[in-house]
Amino acid sequence: MDYHQERQQKAKTIRIFRRIHRFTGIFLFVFLFIVGVTGIMLGWKKNSFGLILADTTEGSSLNPDKWLSIDSLQKKAMIYMSDSMGVRMDAEIDRIDVRPDKGVLKFTFKNHYNGLQLDAATGIVLKVERRNADMIEQIHDGSIVQKIFSMQTGIFKLLYTSIMGLGLITFTVTGFWLW
Repeated sequence: MDYHQERQQKAKTIRIFRRIHRFTGIFLFVFLFIVGVTGIMLGWKKNSFGLILADTTEGSSLNPDKWLSIDSLQKKAMIYMSDSMGVRMDAEIDRIDVRPDKGVLKFTFKNHYNGLQLDAATGIVLKVERRNADMIEQIHDGSIVQKIFSMQTGIFKLLYTSIMGLGLITFTVTGFWLW
C-alpha cells in the first residue's frame, strides 16, 4: 500500500469514528449529563453539611446488650412514620441500617424518601430525615424510572446502566482515537 492509499484509509477510519462519536453524543447527551451531575453530588454527599446526606446522630448506649430488639425498634419506627408525621406516611420499611459505633438504627422506607434514626437502647426518635441521597442515587442509576412506573423487575435499570456504560466506553475509544 502506498502512502496516498494509506492516508485515504486513515481519513476514512477517522470519519467513521467521528460519526460514531457524534451519534453517540447526540443520543446520550442528556443521560450522560444527568449521570455526571448526580455522580458529583453522590461523591460530595458526606461533605454536604446535611443537604444531601443527613448526619448520623448518637444513641444513649453503644453496648448492644442494652439495646431493644430489632423487632421492637422496627415497630416503633413504623408507628412513628404512620402516626406522627402530620401527614399519613406509608410505613413499609425498605432497609434498617445498624450503626453499632453510634448506638443508632436508621430506617428507610420503600415508598418515600423520609427516614428515621432511632436510639437503639431507648427507641426514641433522634432524627427525622429527608433521604435526598437515596433519590439522587436512584436518578443516577435509572432505578427511579422503575419506581415511578411501579416496575417489579430490574430490567430497566439493567438496560440503562448497560447503555450508559457502553456509551462511555464508546466515547472513550472514539475520543482517544480522534485525539
